[in-house]
Amino acid sequence: MDQQRACNADPPVDMTSTAEARSNPSHQASDAYASAASRDRTAGGIKKALVDLLPPAMIVAVVLFWMFGPQAWIKNDWSLIVVGGLITAFVLALEGLFERHVGWRLNKKEFATDLFYVLLSYTVITWVSVKLAEEPLRAVKKSLGITTEWAAHMPFLAQVALVVFLIEFGQYWMHRLMHNWTPFWLTHAPHHHITQLNAMKGYVGNPVELFLISLSVVALFDVQQPALFCAINILGVVSTFAHANVRSDPPLFYSFFFTTIRHHSLHHSVGYEETRCNYANSLILIDRVLGTYREGEGILVGQDERKRLTIWEQFLFPFVPIIAAIKTKRRKTQPAAG
Repeated sequence: MDQQRACNADPPVDMTSTAEARSNPSHQASDAYASAASRDRTAGGIKKALVDLLPPAMIVAVVLFWMFGPQAWIKNDWSLIVVGGLITAFVLALEGLFERHVGWRLNKKEFATDLFYVLLSYTVITWVSVKLAEEPLRAVKKSLGITTEWAAHMPFLAQVALVVFLIEFGQYWMHRLMHNWTPFWLTHAPHHHITQLNAMKGYVGNPVELFLISLSVVALFDVQQPALFCAINILGVVSTFAHANVRSDPPLFYSFFFTTIRHHSLHHSVGYEETRCNYANSLILIDRVLGTYREGEGILVGQDERKRLTIWEQFLFPFVPIIAAIKTKRRKTQPAAG
């Protein structure tokens, strides 16, 4: 038994060697370096966790603003645009601090193009959508005597959830149609010709596509304006992060329901077939339920050997086949020379 205890006992401590190690500068430096490295890893882990939580935190901030913000702001139509602009500016700033891919780094040319489309969406596209879609829907609703006042009496968050679902469900099917029927794909393809992802890239595309993707049936429902604006800003947060060059990977409680850069970068992968998944712009849960979800992440994005289109080429893209056919017909009808 004494021998067994001796074998199991801790080895004796050499007090002389321990004292020497403590007094040795090289050992002290090594210990200090290991301690600093450990602190850096801990700090890095905490920073990464905080960055990963930014998308859900911004959604919470948006909800709190529209629920409890000053009435003078809540009832002002411009608040929707201001909050949307602040969301975009904040995520753009994050791209400079927490870059995901060097190849997606924003340059002056890309920034100018993206800004053009942001302004186009907030002005022309919004005006056309209201005049050609929302106002006719409200007129039809009124003429048929349809009433949805029950929606206005729902709790605030329930109204927000209803609007988010209505917009996203419609966009999902429109987006899916665009990837599965050539005439609609021609309007959507310019958006897939972008060769990098950035915070404002969700606004980039052919104007016909931008109008089609904006269509929804929300105008048929009598939800309160703050709930409507809150839902739109929430979708803006999700969509902006889903296009952004930000090293943020939200936790499962967020990424199971909402689209992230991982989901959407895979959707933007090179090759047409690779794009036919993860259609939901913001609510990836729809893809999970309807069987179009695919796991993974894309780094190289674009179409047609990653050819970047100019704004003019993006505008003209859906009509290229028609223009080519007209030119071919003209050549055939022209009399042969000499």
